[in-house]
Amino acid sequence: MSLLSIFATAILPIFAIAVVGFVLGRTRDIDPGPLNTVTVYVLAPALVFHSLATTELAAGTLASVALAVVAYHVVMILIAEGVGRLVDGATTGVSAIVLVSAFPNSGNFGIPVSEFAFGETGRATAVLYLTTQSVLVYTVGIYIASRGSSEGALAGVKRVFTVPLIYAVLAALAARSLNLVPPAESTAMETLGLVGDSAIPIMLLILGLQLAETNYGATLRQVGTATVLKMGVAPLVAAGVALAIGFSDPTVGRVVVLESAMPAAITPLILLVEFGEGEVGGVPVESFVSTVVLVTTLVSIPVLTGLIALLDAGLLF
Repeated sequence: MSLLSIFATAILPIFAIAVVGFVLGRTRDIDPGPLNTVTVYVLAPALVFHSLATTELAAGTLASVALAVVAYHVVMILIAEGVGRLVDGATTGVSAIVLVSAFPNSGNFGIPVSEFAFGETGRATAVLYLTTQSVLVYTVGIYIASRGSSEGALAGVKRVFTVPLIYAVLAALAARSLNLVPPAESTAMETLGLVGDSAIPIMLLILGLQLAETNYGATLRQVGTATVLKMGVAPLVAAGVALAIGFSDPTVGRVVVLESAMPAAITPLILLVEFGEGEVGGVPVESFVSTVVLVTTLVSIPVLTGLIALLDAGLLF
């Protein structure tokens, strides 16, 4: 498959929907908050439950994906921590670099791209990646964002128990193990599938709306290190982890690498604003993170196109 074909079929549709959200955000006063709430508490859990309950991936594969996600984040956090200490000794600066470098946008962006690129296996793997990362974000991520404030960190970590994705995963795995999953053609599963499918375009619209609020101005020159870590180093780390773990289904390994190569997520911004304070390279931390999200999202166009071509050709797996 040519690069142009990959871009047209796997990348362009994703960006087209996100651009619609961006234009809406620039031309209309739209608050993405309510949409995000609906996605987090209704659409995404339906997507997670339906994908995991109906996936043909073996239980061993599911465990391998979770292990790969954890291993990738551990290695990437250590690398970003070291680099952050070299370029910005301040705690807030290091935390910001670590969070934007290690945690990809595996939900709003990753799930649609993975599905367009690798079909149902891509979506199921991406959903599991997102779920595992969600646990890490609301535990390790909050600790990183709130260093020096143990009380705030403890209160924040408790939020992991309020994330519906976690319970959707547990319910899906329990239903599979007890053989209680309704037939795929049943009304219940078709309804869940319909609700879950609607999460994908809504996620992309939310991404566009969030990017429309980005104030990048004078912070562009400060985000080079984080951009290189996120879009250059992270995919290499993920490839190494995936090769070390090994997957019986090569497509699953490819999706793990692809998910890790997604641009920076919005979540680190939320965590740093709530639990951290200070500047990165002389600019407010929220401006720094917002700009990294915007820049890595734009850089991801050629990076993901090329990476999908390499993965699709079987050059890595």
